[in-house]
Parts: sequence; structure tokens; C-alpha cells
Amino acid sequence: MKHWAQMEERGIIWGMQLLLKVYLLFGRSVLQLFLYPVVSYYWLTNSKGRQASLQYLQKVSAYLPERKVQTGLYGSYRHFISFANAIIDKLAAWSGALSLQDVDCHGREAVVQHLERGQGLLMLGSHLGNMEVCRVIAHLRKNITVNILVHTKHAEKFNKLLNRYAETGRMNLIQVTEITAATAMLLQDKIDAGELVVIAADRTPITGQSRVVRADFLGQGALFPQGPFILAALLECPVYTLFCLKQRDRQVIYFDAFSAGLSFPRKQREAMIGQCVQNYASLLQKYCLLEPLQWFNFYDFWQVDDE
Repeated sequence: MKHWAQMEERGIIWGMQLLLKVYLLFGRSVLQLFLYPVVSYYWLTNSKGRQASLQYLQKVSAYLPERKVQTGLYGSYRHFISFANAIIDKLAAWSGALSLQDVDCHGREAVVQHLERGQGLLMLGSHLGNMEVCRVIAHLRKNITVNILVHTKHAEKFNKLLNRYAETGRMNLIQVTEITAATAMLLQDKIDAGELVVIAADRTPITGQSRVVRADFLGQGALFPQGPFILAALLECPVYTLFCLKQRDRQVIYFDAFSAGLSFPRKQREAMIGQCVQNYASLLQKYCLLEPLQWFNFYDFWQVDDE
């Protein structure tokens, strides 16, 4: 089974670039006309992504039947359409068409209190919803800088393209293949400066597949990375989870306090990291079940069960 980094992002870069150009020239209404042909082509040609979508929707349906999630090919196509709409929202966020007034925030007061004290935070994100919308959190307080770790050069390349049109320069993208001592030192400087560091915690590392933990997610075991949690312990700062979902045509950001500061004593290290990963997986599941079609990991997330 291929690693996620070798899969879907390579195939959609050209489509995202096209959508960006159309959006900047003609706006959202015209862009919507391009959405279905692009999505249809991607859905038809990306058999592995389509299969992963079907697998995921079946797991949601089995785990929570009362949610009545549409499965089958039609459900998968709707899943891909949801992904395309998230891309449009991504473009709106980057271009400045989306402001803090257009977003509802839950738990922002606690985050602002940290920022007012000049205290940096580590935020654990995911590929649920639209992380790019969270760039508006740069406006939670004057002169706040948000640093987002991206794991592939494809993502970094596209995000740099978007940044050319961004209304604020307070969003830094840091491409990392793995978290090294140099990376930790760089991020420590940013935390000490009272900045925010955001890292997705729902994809296994590109290198070092032994650095993973198995956790229960939607009723079955799945692999999650240790790295974000080890990084949190190294940075010695408060940790929050960050989820952004589109609900009733509004973007809603959820901040949840995860830990005042993680620490893993040597004798309990493995067990404590495992518990942190499970806590994160449980929160991810909670928000995933709120908006199932906004889960955008188009690869076999549960491949551990096939080994």
C-alpha cells in the first residue's frame, strides 16, 4: 500500500491551480461552473481515492447508523464535491474574501487570553474540514503570526502560490519531511515569540514509519503519528486542537484545550504518548461525525488492519 504522500496531492495540483485562476479572475459564482467538470474528472480517474472514500463512508455508516450517511458511488461523488467546495473556501480565505466576521469561533476566549500574555501555542489540526480557513485566526489579536507545518512540497508549492494573493503576511508555511532537532529549535523560537504553530496530527510521517501509534478511530484501529505530541512536549507550551467545519453555510472554528503542557517521563513514555494519541483520535472522531463529508483523507486510513 502506497504512503499517503505518494498519492492524491500529486494528482490535484493542476486542478487547484486552474480553480485559483478562475476564482481570481471571475469570482466564486463563475468558479462554481468549473467545479463539477474538474471534480468529475478527478473522481473518475482517481480509483484509489474513490475506493478510500467508499471505505470511509462505509465505516461511518456502520459506526453510527442513525447518521444515515450516503454510501456507494453517489455518496463518494458527494464526498469529492465537498472536497472541491472546501477548495473554493480555501481560495476565499487566502484571497481575503473571508474575514473573522464571517467565521464563528468556539473556545476563542481561552486562546486570546494566552495570546494577550504573549504565550505561544501549539495547535493540533487535521484533514477534517478546512484548515486554510483558520488563517483568519491571525486576526484574533494584532500582530499574531501563524506558522503552519506542511509535509509535502506539493502542498508548500500550492500554498506559496496562494500566499501571493493573501491579504496578510502573518501566515508562514514551513515544509518539513520530518521533525528534527533543527525544526524543534526553529519552532521553539516562534513559541517563545508568542506565535501559533499548527500541525496536522492525523497522517503518519513520510519517513520513520515506526514512529506511529495505533488508536481506535470509527471502531477500528488506525495509525497516527507520534511526532506532533513529542513536539508538544519539547516546546513545553499549552496545546489546543483546532477543527474548522462548514455548518449551515458558515465556517465554524472549534478550539479545544488539549493540555496545559505535555511531558513524557521515560518509564511511562510509550503509554502516555499512546493515551495522548487516543485522546486526539477521539476528538477527531467527534468532529468527524458532525460533518462526515468533510473528512479529506483520500487514502486507506485503516491499512493497519490489512497487514
